Amino acid sequence: MLPRARRLLPAATVILLLATAACESKSADDAAPAAASGQPITVGSTLSLSGAFAATGAIHKVAGEAFVDRINKGGGLLGRPVKWVVRDDESDQAKVSTLYEQLITQDKVDLIMGPYATPNILSAMAVAARHRYVLPQHTAVIAPQLTYECQFPGWSIGPTPNLFVPNQLFEAVASLPTPPKRIAVLTNQNGSTDFVSYGAGNNKTGTVSITKEKGLDLVLEIRYPPNTTDWAPIAARVRDAKPDLVINSGIGVDPVNLLQAMAQLSYKPPSMFSLFPAPGPPLGLGPASDGLLSVTIFEPNKATLDKLGPTATDIVADFKSRATAAKLPYTVFETQAAASWNAWEILTGGVKSAGKLDQQAICDALHKDGAETTFSGKLTFDPKQNNFWPTTQSIKQIQNGDWVTVWPRDRAAGQLKGP
Repeated sequence: MLPRARRLLPAATVILLLATAACESKSADDAAPAAASGQPITVGSTLSLSGAFAATGAIHKVAGEAFVDRINKGGGLLGRPVKWVVRDDESDQAKVSTLYEQLITQDKVDLIMGPYATPNILSAMAVAARHRYVLPQHTAVIAPQLTYECQFPGWSIGPTPNLFVPNQLFEAVASLPTPPKRIAVLTNQNGSTDFVSYGAGNNKTGTVSITKEKGLDLVLEIRYPPNTTDWAPIAARVRDAKPDLVINSGIGVDPVNLLQAMAQLSYKPPSMFSLFPAPGPPLGLGPASDGLLSVTIFEPNKATLDKLGPTATDIVADFKSRATAAKLPYTVFETQAAASWNAWEILTGGVKSAGKLDQQAICDALHKDGAETTFSGKLTFDPKQNNFWPTTQSIKQIQNGDWVTVWPRDRAAGQLKGP
């Protein structure tokens, strides 16, 4: 039997051991999450990797890949790795329907993610509704047409974008020392852009009617098909109309084509706004696009990143690295990438809230709990509003070769500049 002095530890030693144990416990709590294991959870989707929407589809592909890698490094989803199967829909609405049908019925994917561009999203939504799959989607904003209660938008302009967009734009330009009075409206007849200009169904209000209601002079009104290739006649009509502000309800490279056609006529309008452009191509025009306005839900301006903190900064940096490696012409994490990130956070947040891969349970969980997002904050989904959450949309402007958020003032990272 040991002497008593050998059997009892000194008090100081006991305290040291307890402290060490506490540190070890804290270290275990702070350790990296357990690695994902088991059968992968498969997410199926299409993207426009070729065709008219390819310039923007590539952004969503890089963002999605970055998100999937990030969640897998963080322990996966429900403890399982996530696998993303993405098919090229070639910017063809008919192919979207066929491919989503195959992903659900033949590939038996566990979850789906929406495609890019409103017409494609509407096609995917019809398939999702038929099979009762939850469909997060990045960019469709025609709220009245998105009636499926289990579609969830990653980009919201509220339930009436045909009212919100023109009113926000006119509010912004009215703050200039010399507000524009002569307005030209050029509209791509693609779904969402035409809706913002003219409304739809029983709601025929949009940019054109609001221009007139505000007592502004609508000097030119053109609707052009999505496959327009000859921009010279449109450019000539704009020049001859002498507008103070050209509003292009356009998509993709429409504003680039228009600005280039006007430059060939040695003409540049005093001010121009384009609705949903691919973000990079306008910057490639240099001085010809300086001052161009558009909509945004996120720009990685320093003032904005400082508010959001290190996680957002890390995501932005990772995207830039990946976009550079993929040889994207524009490597900045902005509105399109943020909408994509939102959609992925909606999907994975719904699964976590539901605790299982049951489609109705995921849909119900999103209606009940909403979703936390890195770039748009807490989102809430009301089926009565077709799940369109209160908008955080702002206006951005090209200034000195970069997109800068300029309106509203409480979200601006720079000052709106006039002609």
